[in-house]
Amino acid sequence: MKETLESRIGYHFKDDTLLETALTHSSYANEKHAAGAVSYERLEFLGDSVLGLTTAEFLYAHSPALPEGRMTRLRAELVCETSLHETALSLGLGEFMRLGRGEELTGGRARTSILADMVESIIAAIYLDGGMAEAKRFIMEHVLRNAHIDDVRPSADYKTALQELVQQNGEVRICYEQTGESGPDHNKLFSFAVSVDGVKIGEGSGRTKKEAEQMAARRALETLTK
Repeated sequence: MKETLESRIGYHFKDDTLLETALTHSSYANEKHAAGAVSYERLEFLGDSVLGLTTAEFLYAHSPALPEGRMTRLRAELVCETSLHETALSLGLGEFMRLGRGEELTGGRARTSILADMVESIIAAIYLDGGMAEAKRFIMEHVLRNAHIDDVRPSADYKTALQELVQQNGEVRICYEQTGESGPDHNKLFSFAVSVDGVKIGEGSGRTKKEAEQMAARRALETLTK
């Protein structure tokens, strides 16, 4: 199984424990604590920084004309939970993760937030095992491979786009409500739902409340425009 995953991500680990940790959810680590299991949370924290730096460098090199404000918004969009979830799905990471029994039974293997986190933890594991060049290669091949900057819509537009769409036929009430909060203080994950006239039409998560609202609006737009 290890060889299969390494083939998919295009990297062979010298230290197998790094990959093992990158695939270990806190629920599994808590159950197997006596056996020395460690969750991917610290790796995820590091991977987020490596991903952010690589994406910033990618945007900086893309076009000297890109202003700082647009680069900031584009970076947030390119490395958002939805983008990382798509990367995880393309690599089939769900089949390799180590989950506790409770998380397994409640659908954790397909949970968007967990899969997105695992991409970041794998980035960190590659960085620690093979250096920045290998981590950048993985990011460029699997996260930013299909990034076409001119076509990327900054996530700050999603709430506005949703409002414009649903109000085409008159005034409606749009409400964003926080539905969850998890993770340590340095790496919080917020969940929000958006409803129109009391009917929930989208849910999303993000590292900030603002990002979570934008992801909820994005999911709502995807549902309404299918």
